[in-house]
Amino acid sequence: MEKPSNLLLKLSRRLFTNPDDQERFVEALMNPQPFQPSILWCQEKPEFTSFSVETPTHWQPDFIDRLYLGEKPGQHPLHEKGYFYCLDFSSVFAAATLLTISQSVRLVFDMCAAPGGKSIFAWKALQPELIISNEVIGKRLGMLISNLKRCHISPSAVVNRDSSIFADLIPFSSNLVIVDAPCTGQSLLAKGEKAPGCFHPTAINKSANRQKRIIANSAKIVSPQGYLAYMTCTYSTEENEQVCEWFLERFPHFQPVQVSNLLKYQSHLTTMPCYRMFPQDRLGAGAFTVLFQNTNKSETQEVDFNAISSQYIYQNLKKLS
Repeated sequence: MEKPSNLLLKLSRRLFTNPDDQERFVEALMNPQPFQPSILWCQEKPEFTSFSVETPTHWQPDFIDRLYLGEKPGQHPLHEKGYFYCLDFSSVFAAATLLTISQSVRLVFDMCAAPGGKSIFAWKALQPELIISNEVIGKRLGMLISNLKRCHISPSAVVNRDSSIFADLIPFSSNLVIVDAPCTGQSLLAKGEKAPGCFHPTAINKSANRQKRIIANSAKIVSPQGYLAYMTCTYSTEENEQVCEWFLERFPHFQPVQVSNLLKYQSHLTTMPCYRMFPQDRLGAGAFTVLFQNTNKSETQEVDFNAISSQYIYQNLKKLS
């Protein structure tokens, strides 16, 4: 069996003080085992399906089913018809912070949206008047549009711009901004996929700097009393807790929100309310998630949807009044 790299061993020691925890974490990445698939029901769940469904976790929303190993939901006829969206259970965990939002949501802006799972989750959970899904990488737009279209996500629009554009174009406008930040993707290893260089300090620092720029721009479009959800699928503290600490220093009017259903997953690396899933716990490959609220109480800036519609490269606005 291949030996773990020194960089992976160093990361394990930074994440865990207990040697047994370190060993279990390294084992989960070096000898990956399949995780149970999960699905998000976009349309009303049929009374009878052929899926074998696991007992739900206490924080799992009722529109999510975690399936038994061996189920292949992507091959089911209901998938092609847009009844459900397939996603990793770690993504469900990361998006579960959104279930804390009780106020009505007019506009959701998903800043790093492809392939679309977080947009679809927010649409299902919060039923916004409009969801705008942005993807800056052109080659990822096709899968994003395809998934939103197949799952009948409406009203929705897709845009393809740098985060700085929207900070200038629609400031203080969005009740929720989702930043599923581009990262080193260390959790890909727990799924048996490749992530070359994901533990190297240069890659981690480059990724963290990009994340800081995106979260800073994203904060500028959050409405007063609105929310900013930040999440990654990586383990390094530089891309997670340290980004959040940097963010709060520069945007002190934002405060992290305690998510009571996720207290069991509180990060042991900080006192800030933020939450981690690790691959050795066998629910998913891993994720970090935190929900911030803008504590400012000024008026939300109204968005001229006609003005920004020129940015849309795909739209499904049938339900938009």
